[in-house]
Amino acid sequence: MQMDRRTLLGAGALVGASLALPRAAVAARTSELPLWPGSPPGPGGATGPERIGDKGKGAGAVSNISHPRLRLYRPAQPNGAAVLVMGGGGYFRIQIANESMPACEWLASLGFVAAELYYRMPADGWSRLAPFADAQRAMRLLRAQAGTLGFTAEKLAILGFSAGGHLAGMTATMPDAPRYQPVDDVDNHSARPALAGLVYPVITLRPPFDTTRTKKELIGATPSPQDVAEWSVETHVDARTPPTFLAQAADDPIAPIDNSLLMFDALRKAGTPREMHVFQEGGHGWGMGERGSDVAQWPALFQGFMARNGFPRS
Repeated sequence: MQMDRRTLLGAGALVGASLALPRAAVAARTSELPLWPGSPPGPGGATGPERIGDKGKGAGAVSNISHPRLRLYRPAQPNGAAVLVMGGGGYFRIQIANESMPACEWLASLGFVAAELYYRMPADGWSRLAPFADAQRAMRLLRAQAGTLGFTAEKLAILGFSAGGHLAGMTATMPDAPRYQPVDDVDNHSARPALAGLVYPVITLRPPFDTTRTKKELIGATPSPQDVAEWSVETHVDARTPPTFLAQAADDPIAPIDNSLLMFDALRKAGTPREMHVFQEGGHGWGMGERGSDVAQWPALFQGFMARNGFPRS
């Protein structure tokens, strides 16, 4: 099912997140790139067509994904770098219209090649490894296509929101984990990002912060201690973890601020370059942030962090 910007935004009339975007952002050329040469790896699968939410917080969110892919946003004037972007949604839907789409449009307006990941989810019948396999494959595929897309393979970052922040964090800290068997030469490329941005992320699945939908979908109601540790991002941070940016609101009711605090502390102990911004108010799921709100400062802060860590500012 082909879905363009008009279809997704029309589903939910989600104008708030895009108000902060420059008009030039929407002019990026877009196209889609399948992740896998054939059927995606792993057991399970979704039944029926993809779905686009049209009500409440799920408006513009996509679920029931059978064909994982990248939606590419190619800027008119590339700056030589790229960012893989993944929306959140608790591994049962992906917040495309509210999170990953406006973020990609903003990044493309700055000259970045932005790649929006449509990943498979456990809630749709796939195994819990499926989204992590898709994220690794996406990183490798982008590097394999870097010359064609117009960026330097070493200048590839990752950006995730909420559960997408968990997915981005796991990819950044465990890029070499065996999530799938190699299928072609693309898999010779590294899945390690050069920089990570985690916005109101789910980081830990450990109690007492284990009330998220992310935890429920990945490891269930009564997980083993081994599962809890294995799927908590902070337990995998080491000196090889790339420079990491964190942004979250202190009053987040979905992913408590402790998620970012735990991640920042793990990064500090590992000696990894890091930066954290905690906003007094903002809740959860603000995407780019409404114009004039405190949380709307995060894109400029992230842009500065990228520039301080070897990425072009624009």
